[in-house]
Amino acid sequence: MARSFMLLALAVAVVGCAPVDNTASTTSASPSTACTKEQLSLINPGKLTIGTDKPAYEPWFKDDDPSNGQGFESAVAFAVAGELGFDRSEVQWSTVKFDSAFAPGEKQFDFDINQVSITPERAQAVDFSKGYYTVKQAVVAVEGGKYAGAKSLAELKDAKIGVQVGTTSLAAVKEIIQPADDPNVYNEQIDAVTALKNEQVDVLVVDLPTAFYVTAAQVENSKIVGQFSSTGGAPEEFGLVMEKGSALKPCVDKAVDALKSKGELAKIEEQWLGSAVGAPELK
Repeated sequence: MARSFMLLALAVAVVGCAPVDNTASTTSASPSTACTKEQLSLINPGKLTIGTDKPAYEPWFKDDDPSNGQGFESAVAFAVAGELGFDRSEVQWSTVKFDSAFAPGEKQFDFDINQVSITPERAQAVDFSKGYYTVKQAVVAVEGGKYAGAKSLAELKDAKIGVQVGTTSLAAVKEIIQPADDPNVYNEQIDAVTALKNEQVDVLVVDLPTAFYVTAAQVENSKIVGQFSSTGGAPEEFGLVMEKGSALKPCVDKAVDALKSKGELAKIEEQWLGSAVGAPELK
């Protein structure tokens, strides 16, 4: 699962509106849909306070500095802030430990962004925005390995694949790659990683966030061969975290929807999680 390397379904908000007449519709809709900066209920008046953990890891952030706008999640956070009407000088960052972000209780941030997967359990304690990133799967290999240069999923058909049991990665291997031989399935992720180190498997399939960690910290001279989308079942998504019952949620959802419809989230994802950081799409 995403962020399983550090610790580790879908919360859906449905708002129904059936206007009786134009006057009633306009009156009832304006407070919830305008979302002007002056109307927002904020932790610190006039400032949008965004939480994340420290250190802030690449490629989600860059140089351990969330405020520089670089890295996928820093860029997403500032894009959401822009949709809410805030410029860069009106955004302030707060250090929040990963598991504290979605623990029950009062929050000292307007929203938190830290690769937090939306789950029903977490949604009992906090509010989530609509998903801003759908977690993809990734193929990891050792540099110079037989499949390290693969450009397509078809090229992996004959590879010996390592994967952890009970994960979306295992389902993706079976449904998407459909290898000629059954994958080597391990009870723990570390066992799958060890198998790659010991050349017991040709490649490892994990979610993309985990792949970045595997290549950076667990397997020397390894690389991300590429990434691909899962199919079937509810997708794993990252959501912006807010205090339970946050009045800001409808406006944050609206901002995320706007960024999706304009293609901005896709552009940010490609820039910071795509080919530029060594994770090209495999099809």
